[in-house]
Amino acid sequence: MKTETAHTKTPTRKAPVKAVLLEGLFVAVLGVVISFGANAVSPRGLTLTRNYFPGAIRSPPPAAAAPKPAPAGTTNAPLSTAELVAARLKAKDLQLVSLKEMAQLFRDPRYEQQLIVFVDGRDDQHYQAGHVPGAYLFDHYRAEKYLADVLPVCQAAERIIVYCNGGDCEDSEFAAVTLREVGVPNAKLSVYAGGFAEWATNGLPVELGARKGGNLRNEKK
Repeated sequence: MKTETAHTKTPTRKAPVKAVLLEGLFVAVLGVVISFGANAVSPRGLTLTRNYFPGAIRSPPPAAAAPKPAPAGTTNAPLSTAELVAARLKAKDLQLVSLKEMAQLFRDPRYEQQLIVFVDGRDDQHYQAGHVPGAYLFDHYRAEKYLADVLPVCQAAERIIVYCNGGDCEDSEFAAVTLREVGVPNAKLSVYAGGFAEWATNGLPVELGARKGGNLRNEKK
């Protein structure tokens, strides 16, 4: 009698596809949560809001700031010659004399008494061609030549007004500073910034040649 061996096969169950997908999604979410938690507590963790690739996206350059308006009543106009001269004299602690005051001092009786003294700070050639009547020549470039005559007069005077050609000419300022350095009190010194050019063009008396030489004339252009 033949015995048949029956081979019993166990059927294989297959998990539903949906259950597998859900299980995979759960594992993925759990991994993300764990990763974020580890990043947060780690001192080397990444800052999520930081741009680690700054060259990838360029921000537009900041807009240039609008220029501030100038204060009311001010302008950007350059200074005039008179304003520049006034600023220079102030920086050198020298007083400024106007044409009106210069003419008044010229007519003051103290001028003839040499209590008021005018000093011409130009060279001899310009002085001989015309100067304020009675003014003393003092070329500061050759100070040693003139100090013996000019210094005693300045020390005895109450006021000393130094002038040159005027405008951009600075010889009067240098001459005044030189006199101050050799002992003339600064309080006595003033500078006539208009200079000989302004004096002559306003028709005021002009002396030619040597001081007190008697060669006087008015010059008006």
